[in-house]
Amino acid sequence: MQQRNKGSRAWHRAAAMLSACALAAYALTAPAMAQEAPAAGQSARIDAIRKAGELRVGVLQNAPWLLQDVSGKGGESWSGPAWLLAKEYARLLGVKLTPVQVSHETKVPVLAANQVDMTISPLAETPERLKVVDFVLYSSTSVCMFGLASNAKVAAAKSVDDLNRPGVTIAYFTGGAEEAWVKQRFPNATLRAVANSGATAPIEEIMAKRADAAPINRVPWVGLSRKVRGLTVLPAEANCQQSTEKASPVGLAIDKNQPEYLAWLRQVAAGMKTRLDADEMRIIEQTP
Repeated sequence: MQQRNKGSRAWHRAAAMLSACALAAYALTAPAMAQEAPAAGQSARIDAIRKAGELRVGVLQNAPWLLQDVSGKGGESWSGPAWLLAKEYARLLGVKLTPVQVSHETKVPVLAANQVDMTISPLAETPERLKVVDFVLYSSTSVCMFGLASNAKVAAAKSVDDLNRPGVTIAYFTGGAEEAWVKQRFPNATLRAVANSGATAPIEEIMAKRADAAPINRVPWVGLSRKVRGLTVLPAEANCQQSTEKASPVGLAIDKNQPEYLAWLRQVAAGMKTRLDADEMRIIEQTP
């Protein structure tokens, strides 16, 4: 387990180096990756954007993909992979980028209402949403399982599968996003439902040794592992940042029935993947 902790520290150093290298590589290859926007007459949406002189994007903070700076210290108010991607779209179209504030309730309906050209507030792709919008996917969300490194049951586990056995207690928040997944993923373990304390995960259950392991989203795990010493995580590789447990694709959304517009957006996003990944990693590493 000491090896795992060393691996985690090494990952943090490697992540920072990878982020810098990726950004440098992007700077050298960006001109070659740029995707020409469809010519006039090929996409009604793109024609309308050019005519208006602006690309309207629905925004609502959702770290690590889209962050808002409310300090008023100058500079851009928005940052993150979603904003980088939107800026590239606007640059290639030769228009200004106009953020339009949306809410959790309106971020999808504004597309059909033509109040924005795309919603860049990160959305998880679901079957229900696919019925009304199309996605440009560039990231994903997933779950990690963490516990005390000193816990013999966790130390013996080589994978998440190894936690699904009698004698292992899994804690989860009642009504939390992981509840249904935990019940399906760990049918052989003892499940411990606890009231949501407002924390990102049931860390109290782990520290008090009432549970051996608990789920946490991969993004806040990095900050938690820095704050609370003595924790370990599964999957251990890349500090769980490449976990496929309870994985859900994440991206921006546009209204349905715009094939030329959608194809171009996806081409640009694919060309920027390295840079978007690096910026996401930078934000995760800086999250307290």
